[in-house]
Amino acid sequence: MLIILSPAKNLDFKRQSPVTEYTQPEFLKESEKLVRKLKTLSKRDLSELMHINERLTNLNYERFKEWGTPFTPENARQALMAFNGDVYTGLQAESLSADELHFAQDHVRILSGLYGVLRPLDLIQPYRLEMGTKLSVQGKDDLYDFWGNRITTSLNETLETQSSKVLINLASQEYFKSVNTKKLDAEKIITPVFKELRGDTYRMFFVYVKQARGMMTRFILHNQLEDTEEIKGFDMDGYFYNENLSTDTEWVFTR
Repeated sequence: MLIILSPAKNLDFKRQSPVTEYTQPEFLKESEKLVRKLKTLSKRDLSELMHINERLTNLNYERFKEWGTPFTPENARQALMAFNGDVYTGLQAESLSADELHFAQDHVRILSGLYGVLRPLDLIQPYRLEMGTKLSVQGKDDLYDFWGNRITTSLNETLETQSSKVLINLASQEYFKSVNTKKLDAEKIITPVFKELRGDTYRMFFVYVKQARGMMTRFILHNQLEDTEEIKGFDMDGYFYNENLSTDTEWVFTR
């Protein structure tokens, strides 16, 4: 079984990483091409491209200016320890054991606009580049076009190593769109959905959805699950599997 996650806009590069083991991103050469393009943009161009305010524009302008290889523990941080949004709050990566981290390295992939596909221990440098950004590079209209089938091919290679070739989609729609499902060599794609009871109706609240995606990832890693059916036992923070609302490929968890 293979889990896919979205990255986070918020990053933590201030604290020292709790782990020393690291790997290098698979598509670093492609990332360099994107950064070379981004370095040619003015602050105004960057702001318009990313639809961000002046503070974020200045921050990311400097990030891309300073971005460079080789990646080392001195100038980069493991992806799972660097991302700091709601998903990663739920995941609580810094408290994972060594065994859980190694399991994550084999069973979790983070999709990224700049890095394509990341393993949890892959080093990254600070950046902001959402997958939906319409950045034109080498004749490609946007990042979906730029990455093409590279992301899908990488996921297929990892699925080949799994005892169960099932993809657990815990990524947002923006990032899942970078996967060519027609060419994905998965026996099944399961998308967990998280809903809250409000009155007599179950509804989705995306801040809770993101946290729940992280918590479910942690549940899988902590229990080192290989059998997808065992995911239905997810019961963190009051959630439970709701068979009545679920389908074969969309598993609904409610609270």
